[in-house]
Amino acid sequence: MTNHRIQTGLPILDDALGGGLIPGTLTVVAGATGIGKTQLGLQFAHHGRQQEGETGIVFDMTARGDSQNQDDYAQRLFGWELAVQPPDEKVQPGDVWEREIARRDYLHIFARDGRRVTRGDLEFDDWKAWKIELLKKLQTCIRFFYGNFVHGVRRCVIDGVEPTVKASDSFQFETFDYIYHQILRKDDDWVARDLFREQFRKNADDVNRHRYNHAEVACLLLYTTHDVLLDDMLSRPIATGDVFANANTIIYMGKTREENRMGRALHIAKHRGSACDDGIFPFEVAEHGLRFG
Repeated sequence: MTNHRIQTGLPILDDALGGGLIPGTLTVVAGATGIGKTQLGLQFAHHGRQQEGETGIVFDMTARGDSQNQDDYAQRLFGWELAVQPPDEKVQPGDVWEREIARRDYLHIFARDGRRVTRGDLEFDDWKAWKIELLKKLQTCIRFFYGNFVHGVRRCVIDGVEPTVKASDSFQFETFDYIYHQILRKDDDWVARDLFREQFRKNADDVNRHRYNHAEVACLLLYTTHDVLLDDMLSRPIATGDVFANANTIIYMGKTREENRMGRALHIAKHRGSACDDGIFPFEVAEHGLRFG
């Protein structure tokens, strides 16, 4: 059991997690649209400034035309103006060494054009076109994450992931699987090789001067569920082979009902490698973020 924890910025939640999240692991925060996942994710990302000296980064996978409003929330909650990485900005891999160019807070890789998120939603030719587009954008993803990690970022939030019947049919999960295993959980020098390719030897000295330990990076995946009520989420077994089964920590956020009033509550359903509180924690989405009762 590691002694070092990455704090969420929410003291009640950190206490319930035995001090915070375990570095080098995946945490899934699951709940219906509007329950407060994005606010929790931004509080986690912003707290990086206090704990590591660098705010975390936000990778937005929204693909259906409805923004997660991260920029508005960040400004209202913390006065934090997100530095946006344009997905089609023409930059050179070597620009990652320039902090003012590489150190960006937010990347939205997909155009918000209303497309849905599974293979079954697309015609065969559209699916092939999507795959080609995705391959082109993966290099942008590598540069975004690597360029932030070499400048001290140690936490990332991945938002906008929608539920599907089969995760294997989702291009969001396909993208996440690549990012998680080929960027977030890969030795930094090998990520650099993927970024620089034939220019790696030219940049090898800079790579060595900017080493980071990927086992220090925590990832928060915000996942939208069909279930709205917390009781319904708690009653469903965690499926094998999907992102929930592979996560170190799972946090459910859902609606609760007491007589004629609805509320919101949070429960830690899974937290490997640490003791945690099995309680249900009521909260409100207040003007300055989540507030626990």
